[in-house]
Amino acid sequence: MSARDLVTMPRLGLSSVSPDGTRAIYTVTLTDEAALTRSTTYKVKTLATGEERDVRIREDASSIVFLDDERIYFLAPGGRNSKGMQVFTGILLSNGVVAQESQVTRVNRSIDGFKVSPDGSSVAVIGSVPRECSVFACSSETPRHMPGPGTGMLYDGSDGFVRHWDSYETPGTFSRVFVFPIENGRAQGPGIAADGPDGEGALTGDTPVQPFGGLEDMAWGAKGDALYFVARQSGATEPTSTNTDIYRLAMGESVPTNLTAANEASDGAPTPSPDGKWLAYLAMERPGYESDRMQVMLRDLATGQTRSLTDDFDRSFGSLAWTPDSRWIIATAQSVLDTPAFRIDPRDGTVNELDLMRGNEAHIGSVTPAGNDRIVFTRDSIAAPSELYVSDGWGEAARLTDVAASRMSALAPVETERFSFAGANGDTVWGQITKPSGIDGKLPAILYVHGGPQGSFNDGWSSRWNPRVLASQGYAVISVDFHGSTGYGQAFTDAINRDWGGKPLEDLQKGLAAALALDSQIDGDKACAMGASYGGYMMNWIAGNWPDRFDCLVQHDGLFDMRSFYYATEELWFPRWDFGGSYSEQKALYERWNPVNHVDKWQTPMLVITGEKDYRVPYTQGIQSFTALQERQIPSQLLVFPDENHWVLKPKNSLQWHDTVFTWLDRWLGDDSE
Repeated sequence: MSARDLVTMPRLGLSSVSPDGTRAIYTVTLTDEAALTRSTTYKVKTLATGEERDVRIREDASSIVFLDDERIYFLAPGGRNSKGMQVFTGILLSNGVVAQESQVTRVNRSIDGFKVSPDGSSVAVIGSVPRECSVFACSSETPRHMPGPGTGMLYDGSDGFVRHWDSYETPGTFSRVFVFPIENGRAQGPGIAADGPDGEGALTGDTPVQPFGGLEDMAWGAKGDALYFVARQSGATEPTSTNTDIYRLAMGESVPTNLTAANEASDGAPTPSPDGKWLAYLAMERPGYESDRMQVMLRDLATGQTRSLTDDFDRSFGSLAWTPDSRWIIATAQSVLDTPAFRIDPRDGTVNELDLMRGNEAHIGSVTPAGNDRIVFTRDSIAAPSELYVSDGWGEAARLTDVAASRMSALAPVETERFSFAGANGDTVWGQITKPSGIDGKLPAILYVHGGPQGSFNDGWSSRWNPRVLASQGYAVISVDFHGSTGYGQAFTDAINRDWGGKPLEDLQKGLAAALALDSQIDGDKACAMGASYGGYMMNWIAGNWPDRFDCLVQHDGLFDMRSFYYATEELWFPRWDFGGSYSEQKALYERWNPVNHVDKWQTPMLVITGEKDYRVPYTQGIQSFTALQERQIPSQLLVFPDENHWVLKPKNSLQWHDTVFTWLDRWLGDDSE
């Protein structure tokens, strides 16, 4: 498997299941082999027979979803008296043709996303709208942070974020939700602001929550009589706050109600039950901690009484869905190296893991009930990218799609072995070895270090850091879920707090030794390490604290100087939690785990990669580490992407990233290595 195979592999996208559970629409993203340009196609699958057809719809359509068994809604560029993307509807016939297409919204502002109420009486739309506007297509567009006459952007201390993830903020303008009633297939009126009127004490914030929130941040009640949405109050404290709340706007009212005001930590994923009695959602307990355990909460919509369903179940959940009869909640959560689905009883909180796949569950996502005991979901693994599956009667699932399966089967296989060992404090730590199958002779070792740091290199597919494509170059890829990783209980995740360079490094050292002892084919005398974000930090930390172990390092978007990082990053709640406060409050701790303090011991050749639009770990961190390498005359290279953020997403850039990394590894691990 080559880097070009990875970049051009067809990708399964979003899916929508018809309410009667008979059909599923899904998207496939294709990448042209030569031009590396991408396009999206739509398929409709009949679940009972497996029959599949192309959805014959206008080429510029996106976000197709079922409302009922035939009617679909989607986004497309609008016609006259409208601007940008608008909501359309049509009937999806059995042959895949979309008939009776008509434009639902007709407003002079582009719509970024939408959800139609279950009864089709209303549509909630998302768009970038100034907070002062009471209607969706408001004409007040003068950005107050650009007063002129020059191009300078002027920010006030009360604005909060100046920049976030990969873009500068526009103070006063937010991603907002507006509700339009639908009559005779047309949206009526100027739209009702879900966040209510502007003014003192008003809700002011983004829905979906930026930068990664999606349509899971918004949900209609079962009868279409209320809209639930997630927002975080903006302002000077937003960069230090994880306090997202769930709001309820009752139809006919103009001001939303904050349902989770009592919890100052994160609340999200509002999921009303189909019978209209309950609201399930996810919540954390500790304010300021973005990686706290997500518990499944249940609110009685009649009384307001709320309780945790999973207080005694030590896993952090990531998605929720009700079965149509409101009998079960289906949720997903990381567990060891898998992300399985769980069935939760809302009556008493009993949690049962569903055994849906023969062998390892790997990574299950996008779970959609298609009946009271039938679910449609996606599943991917290190071995293969995502495909759509269906499970009947909670039993072993069958694959529905062949988006990439046939193409993957034509490539040389790899094998992945899970292993565990006694890590720091004697705790059990898990890892994986991925290597090409059927290869004789020794394989150089690559130590993979994941980011987060509260994350995992679990058994899942990645279009960026992909163990299979790296192993296919002739390496044994070793990943270790060090202390701080997710999927092993909250105490294990919390263990990295204020200990960034301690237990994690010990786990990596012991994990590499355990992998070498387990698999004699791995050549421990030829080894490189690589990682991004916190994994990149660890490359800088290893350079000064394990300097004689590796032949080379690959450091992507890594933290180099904790002081300059703190004062340049955007989401300040992250370092404040992990280091117990701000830099000025915890200077000694930041400096204890600061890679820059160990530069005098650096000696390992390093490839440094960074993106100029990375505002999480600003690209100057990479420049600083490259300067340190040059000063010490250590062989080094710097790869800078002017148009990428914390991730490398563009096809041509991804191909360049892989080619550069593979060349670097071959330089130090190949037969003619220096």
